[in-house]
Amino acid sequence: MIDAAQLDHLAQLARLHLTPEEREAMAGDLSSILGYFEQLQAVDTSGVEEMQRPVALVNVLRDDVPGEVFAPEVVAALAPEMQAGQIRVPRTVEQD
Repeated sequence: MIDAAQLDHLAQLARLHLTPEEREAMAGDLSSILGYFEQLQAVDTSGVEEMQRPVALVNVLRDDVPGEVFAPEVVAALAPEMQAGQIRVPRTVEQD
């Protein structure tokens, strides 16, 4: 199914340096794969609806409902360090 010129072209595109034994094995494998595609093309799919995914997607996210808000005093008590009413954290990005 696949000839030597096609195999050379594919090997060049994939930047493969194949030995003669590897070329023979690769030609056989690629011919088998192409044979499977020929079998698939023979299947009658005229009554089958197209689909993007094999399973239906369902939104698994919950509704965004506001919850309890901590009082500023509680937040300040939990924070390692506060500065001007804001939580101070160590720098994570270096400046040039």
